[in-house]
Amino acid sequence: MRITAIRATTVTVPLEAPLLHSNGAHWGRFVRTLVEIEADNGLVGLGEMGGGGEGAEAAFAALAPHLAGHDPFELEALRFKIANPTASLYNNRTQMLAAIEFACLDLVGQHLGVPVHDLLGGRVRDSVPFASYLFYRYPGAGGSPEVRTPDQLVEHARALKAAHGFTVHKLKGGVFPPAHELECYRALADAFPGDRLRYDPNSVLSLDEGLRFGKAIEDLDNDYLEDPVLGLEGLRLVRERVNVPLATNTVVVNFEQLAANVLRRGADVVLLDTTFWGGIRACVKAAGVCETFQIGVAVHSSGELGVQLATMLHLGAVLPNLTYAADAHYHHLADDVIEGGPMAYADGRIAVPSGPGLGVRLDRDKVAEYAELYKELGGYPYDRDPGRPGWYPLVPNDRWADPAAPLPALD
Repeated sequence: MRITAIRATTVTVPLEAPLLHSNGAHWGRFVRTLVEIEADNGLVGLGEMGGGGEGAEAAFAALAPHLAGHDPFELEALRFKIANPTASLYNNRTQMLAAIEFACLDLVGQHLGVPVHDLLGGRVRDSVPFASYLFYRYPGAGGSPEVRTPDQLVEHARALKAAHGFTVHKLKGGVFPPAHELECYRALADAFPGDRLRYDPNSVLSLDEGLRFGKAIEDLDNDYLEDPVLGLEGLRLVRERVNVPLATNTVVVNFEQLAANVLRRGADVVLLDTTFWGGIRACVKAAGVCETFQIGVAVHSSGELGVQLATMLHLGAVLPNLTYAADAHYHHLADDVIEGGPMAYADGRIAVPSGPGLGVRLDRDKVAEYAELYKELGGYPYDRDPGRPGWYPLVPNDRWADPAAPLPALD
């Protein structure tokens, strides 16, 4: 089996509402690049990457002649062909490598008639648990209400729990002043006794704020406090003084950084991202290191559609030391591009695909629809907020100063 062609298509898929985060916002949609790799036996493997546009499509097109004739089974050679670490300063292709690795694993699985998790050592669970992943939100175009107050947040979490069965709730913070977000977080704890909690302000709290917030939640059922302050050294300082496990998805995203965390522990939990780490296989390797050094692992979300969600599910299926619910933006999507529509949650979990390869196929009509929508709307700057023209993020962050003021409606 040999690679004969690579195609990349940028799509934008609507969200139920624009989602606020410390660095800006998701502007009511996700922009993703779908990658298809065709082999000489007629099979097509699927990959996915965040962002897109003409630049991303051209970058994949430029790789096509470089990878023509490559055997999808030869994944280690593929890693050096695309993202040789000695050249990484000049061609940071890690996320492209991930998308192509997804597609090659999909090809190999289809060729052998087995799911990807069988290629990774076999599954140890049939479904993967997920957290609710709560965002402060602008009002949605379809009537979805804004979320900014404790009562609104609890109501939103209650609706998600009723629909999907979540028993772990993650609040994406760094949007309003820490005192307000602490009130919201404690309101979740009061509303859902027995459920687990986690808080992630995306590294924008000052050290003093991070320490104050961490000490103020020590009595709650916390999974972890994720990236409260900037950098591995900042995490270490918080970890020394706060009795809550610390987690990161920002400062441990490769093996050199993982080694630094082993030698000088700042994070108790590493969130593995199949894109940021350069593929599913790299995450499996990293999880093995974490198992050795008693570092917890979770699965991170970078804003997935169904193809990348499938990679997250196959990863979650094979990790014996996955003791935390995974993150996913998935339930905030209004639609998906895979056949059969969005995957369903049951009791807060999503079943691991059992079909050959990744176990998902593209809905061609949906891909065409959302490729056209991308051409119409274009991209958006992740680090800007559509409700605050001219604003840009600082660290420590400047936040919405008045949590009581309604958020503006967006067009």
